[in-house]
Amino acid sequence: MCGIIGYVGDRPAQEILLAGLKRLEYRGYDSSGMATIVLGKQGISIRKAPGKIHALEKLLKTKPLSGTIGIAHTRWATHGAPNQVNAHPHHDCKNSLAIVHNGIIENFESLKASLIKEGHIFRSQTDTEAIAHLIEKFYKNVPLEEAVRKALKLLAGTFALGVIAQEEPGKLVGARSGSPLIVGIGAGENFIASDVAAVLASTKDVIFLEEDEVAVLTKDKIIITDLQGNPVSRKTTRVSWDISQAQKQGFAHFMLKEINEQPGIIENLLSSRIDKDTHKIIFKEQNIPEEKLKNIKNISIVACGTAYHAGLVGKYILESICELPVCADVSSEFRYRKLLIDSDTLVIAISQSGETADTLAGIRQAKKLGAPVLSICNVLGSTLARESDGVIYTHAGPEIGVASTKAYTAQLISLYILGFYLAGIRDTLPREKVNKYLEELGRVPRLQGQVLKNQKAIAALARRHSHLGSFLFLGRNINYPSALEGALKLKEISYIPAEGYAAGEMKHGPIALIDEYRAVVCIAPESRVYEKMVSNIQEIRARKGKLIIIATEGDVQVKSLSREVIYTPKIDEFFSPLIVALPLQLLAYHIAVKRGCDVDQPRNLAKSVTVE
Repeated sequence: MCGIIGYVGDRPAQEILLAGLKRLEYRGYDSSGMATIVLGKQGISIRKAPGKIHALEKLLKTKPLSGTIGIAHTRWATHGAPNQVNAHPHHDCKNSLAIVHNGIIENFESLKASLIKEGHIFRSQTDTEAIAHLIEKFYKNVPLEEAVRKALKLLAGTFALGVIAQEEPGKLVGARSGSPLIVGIGAGENFIASDVAAVLASTKDVIFLEEDEVAVLTKDKIIITDLQGNPVSRKTTRVSWDISQAQKQGFAHFMLKEINEQPGIIENLLSSRIDKDTHKIIFKEQNIPEEKLKNIKNISIVACGTAYHAGLVGKYILESICELPVCADVSSEFRYRKLLIDSDTLVIAISQSGETADTLAGIRQAKKLGAPVLSICNVLGSTLARESDGVIYTHAGPEIGVASTKAYTAQLISLYILGFYLAGIRDTLPREKVNKYLEELGRVPRLQGQVLKNQKAIAALARRHSHLGSFLFLGRNINYPSALEGALKLKEISYIPAEGYAAGEMKHGPIALIDEYRAVVCIAPESRVYEKMVSNIQEIRARKGKLIIIATEGDVQVKSLSREVIYTPKIDEFFSPLIVALPLQLLAYHIAVKRGCDVDQPRNLAKSVTVE
């Protein structure tokens, strides 16, 4: 949700900033812009354009920006329409400083009213412009970073900022509170960015800024302070993945590439988390003491979107093998209801980015109530990982497609392994049973590979149903969350209305919708509720619903119920969500492609939701 890239060095800034913006496209945006400083030229040079980055790129070809310091931004509109005026960067009255901003300033209206009374002239409807004028107000006989610090103390809300000023043409200032910002360290050049991906082409050495910190960058130096100006020491992190992982590598879309990466990611996760000889489970960053985990009385899972669906599967996993009551909440509801949790509750927060605003607010509330927090997260050094008592990294690599695929199954694997870990220390499963489960889990990458070999058939089935106006996804027991996730994937990228239901609830309302114009996707692998699913399928068939069935290889019964069957390899019902996820993802992907949708960057959506 919005992207920032800033550069200071000796190289021409325009191409570096433009390349960085392109690597931030996945975050979701509706306009983009860039500002640079040119020595000897009066005023900061700014170019902005609504729409995709190629519109800005076209503008820059006719009106290029020179200079070796600059900031750039992709905007996801909150205050004001997505047009050229509201696009970032924004500047002060004299066009002597420019700013880019991620987040929301909640008190901008009162700040704006006060600044207008003082004579400041506003040009946009954004909350961001108020920050530019506020910095201008304080930028008198003090360094730029001091004016920034004074301005930030008056802000209520969330922000990540990049600021440049003509009076100090070799200085780039970044700051954060509630929205992520990193510093990239180069040789004779330095960067700020909202995401590591933006700087990977130039450096793998980064610093993750903490809350309420300000970074001052020149081409040769980095100084970090708190809002009072006190120096802060931050360690440098070496990023383990490279730019090739954030490229399509021959696939038509990032989403398709990421679907196909899942077997390899899960195989790597299993090999790094489970000793193949002893079956011992290894969590290097899980810092919550075993004795504490052994004595917890309940678990509360907090997440949003796809991560929430992973959490719902986690509820089935943990209750089944750990013998603990588990509650799963969407973060935006968790943070506002009366929380009956305490030090005996383990809070598990799940987030791909580790920067999801509602999830962060939820765990902060949980910590105030004394609950230990364990996060399942993909991004090294993210805010969620830093603020949690323990973390399980999913190591899925950069996920560029807005619709989550590989991060989802990596979260599921992490929840399974966590479940076996907790069951082991709590003695709720015999060691022999745990070992048997782990062996079955080890088959998952190969079985996922078998599903991917069937992509052409799934694509053909998807194309045959791409014209239908709505979809219903049904599942039972541990695959009820799979139905929710399948529906979410389809609606996210194809814009087709889709609903996920527990199949047993069909007769309590949704059956009224079933007719020849609606497709019903039934998740019916071999399981103890298989016959129940078959009954539901019969009811749909009797009402002429367009049936698509996901079933286990060798299932002859479903052949008489529908011609549209996607067969998946046989696996223990307990692990079936890891297998059925792939055909659901492929179904959504190929329907969206057939309909001509922007699969990687669906309208109105952002990869990381960093505002409430």
